[in-house]
Amino acid sequence: MFSVLRPFLFNLDPETAHDLAIKSLKLNPFPGKMFEVEDEQMLNINLLGKNFPNPIGLAAGFDKSAEAYNSLLKLGFGFVEVGTVTPLKQLGNPKPRIFRLEDDRALINRLGFNNDGIDVIKSRIKSGGKHGILGINIGPNKETEDQKNDFCLGFKNFFDVADYITVNISSPNTEGLRDFHDQEKLKDLLLSLNKIKKENKTKIPLLLKISPDIKDNHIPEITDTAIRNDVSAIILTNTTNGNRSNLISETKKEEGGLSGEPLQKISTNMIKKFYKQLNGKIPIIGVGGVDSGKSAYEKIIAGASLLQLYTGFVYRGPSAAKDIKKELIQILKSEGIKNIKDVIGKEI
Repeated sequence: MFSVLRPFLFNLDPETAHDLAIKSLKLNPFPGKMFEVEDEQMLNINLLGKNFPNPIGLAAGFDKSAEAYNSLLKLGFGFVEVGTVTPLKQLGNPKPRIFRLEDDRALINRLGFNNDGIDVIKSRIKSGGKHGILGINIGPNKETEDQKNDFCLGFKNFFDVADYITVNISSPNTEGLRDFHDQEKLKDLLLSLNKIKKENKTKIPLLLKISPDIKDNHIPEITDTAIRNDVSAIILTNTTNGNRSNLISETKKEEGGLSGEPLQKISTNMIKKFYKQLNGKIPIIGVGGVDSGKSAYEKIIAGASLLQLYTGFVYRGPSAAKDIKKELIQILKSEGIKNIKDVIGKEI
């Protein structure tokens, strides 16, 4: 069906098409059985105190305000991450702010954390419940005077409704956010969040989402700070400000974060570097250009335990997770591997 609808959808403005997709998913149109695959037990993995049916997750940014996460889980994703959620409702940057680069199988976005805010989103999740593993990605409002306090507000509000919380310090579209990659600033933030964990006697996993644009010499600092401050997993990576020179599409000069196929090798190389540095102490979730079983497998053997996609979902449509699972299972069978966990970091 998607192959028939895709030309129509891709003739629409990207944000209009996205809003239409969210509205359609809210109607819960697909039976979950459509997206089950044979031998999916080969993809089961235990991580963060949870049993993930498969490692293919949907990244934050698609369901920003937690409107359709249960329908998205039915599409075969092993987990879904919603957000980024800010304390107050936020409209985001002026439109247009999403651009398709079809020749590059990529997107550029400068959305700016548009979402309904903590109160509405928390209420929505509580009333909708969870039919799978749900992560919540938190960040600060654009006009806030205290970004760290905004992170703390997000954490306080969601630790009792999420399966994990991701601290997003890596979007290129919020001024000053990437400053939290600085070792002392990151340490201060994590200490504050862990204090909230301790006060509320919660063991909710705390994840950290990293920019692909950091310099190599920052990797040991970030990994050391993460290990010392009980980060449960590191998400590699968010969108990039760079890597535009080899793109074909005319819209390549638009400001914003680049995602999709051009990010594939950048994020995989970052996974390899972090995997060596972390030495098994913290698992990695790989993001960036995951659009096939092959690209998924490359990130797993580079050191990722779980994966997320966004742009690949836009281009492949509702069957993206199902198709990638099938392709991944075929690769495992051809290699004589019984479970996906047996190849994590195999290349390193």
